[in-house]
Amino acid sequence: MDNERMPPGAPASASPRPGAITDVAGIEVGHFTDSRRPTGCTVVLAREGAVAGADVRGAAPGTRETDVLSPSNVVERVHGVLLAGGSAWGLDAACGVMRWLDERGAGMTVGPARVPIVPGAVLFDLALGDQRIRPDAAAGYAACEAASTTPPAEGNVGAGAGAVVGKIFGFHRAMKGGIGGASVTVGGVTVGAIVACNALGDVVDPETGQVLAGARTERGTRLLDTRRALLRGDTPRPMLAGSNTTIGVIATDAVLTKSQACRLATVGHDGLARAINPLHTLSDGDALFALGTGASGATLGMMTLCVMAAEVCTLAVVRAIRAAQGVTLGAAYLPAAGDLG
Repeated sequence: MDNERMPPGAPASASPRPGAITDVAGIEVGHFTDSRRPTGCTVVLAREGAVAGADVRGAAPGTRETDVLSPSNVVERVHGVLLAGGSAWGLDAACGVMRWLDERGAGMTVGPARVPIVPGAVLFDLALGDQRIRPDAAAGYAACEAASTTPPAEGNVGAGAGAVVGKIFGFHRAMKGGIGGASVTVGGVTVGAIVACNALGDVVDPETGQVLAGARTERGTRLLDTRRALLRGDTPRPMLAGSNTTIGVIATDAVLTKSQACRLATVGHDGLARAINPLHTLSDGDALFALGTGASGATLGMMTLCVMAAEVCTLAVVRAIRAAQGVTLGAAYLPAAGDLG
């Protein structure tokens, strides 16, 4: 569900939907989208708690509570994951998620107290509009209020509202990114993902090899193909560290250990790499979380679960780009994948 304050013209589905992370039992998703500029946050809730892991691969991450997810540390379960715009400022939205969960009795019991565990990650979208407007605790709370088990909106919403891809040769040659999701089910076990794509590089459809969105030519009328451009010697434009990032959550109803959850987060990056090129750069803060609700009471074994996790991350990135819509920034227009013929 989407607690939006966006003007008319919300992103439309661009192709048949390959499921959603909310197909996983025990998972809810909500967005908050700020109408004052393109930014927002997305929350993935597991009110009953989910075994969790994380893997941060980008060189310039903005994260919260990732250390607690190490298999060597004590905490086993989380109650929500925050994905947000606003760069490091956006981490404040997690406080609103904690408050919402606390009001509903969700959290880890620590002696006489109860503490909701809410890790999170942020992406940089401060280049779009007034950078003083960014997700805060109220935004995180509003995203929780909007959360449900229905398939969440995609494209220019939540953490994907201000996402931009293909900035490697300059922002003026970039295109609109977004947020998307997918799920697959095998043997009665479901794995889903939701991914906000704000990558420095291009997004490629791995089924066809076609570049869907990314750096454009100088005139802006067609896609450049960043991989080929770099290999022939084109010089990338220097980028600020942390000004790009792809962040997301993988969830499954399989029974997992904490180490297995961390492994799913790791192989999820393989799925990102199938659809984003280049990935994990010095200017990206790429991070993935993995949740296991255990609601199915079963597991398929890690080989199959890992293949499923990578697959849904790939599909989610492609969905994010296909569902995105172009935005006008002053006198300039930042196109989406559907705008280039």
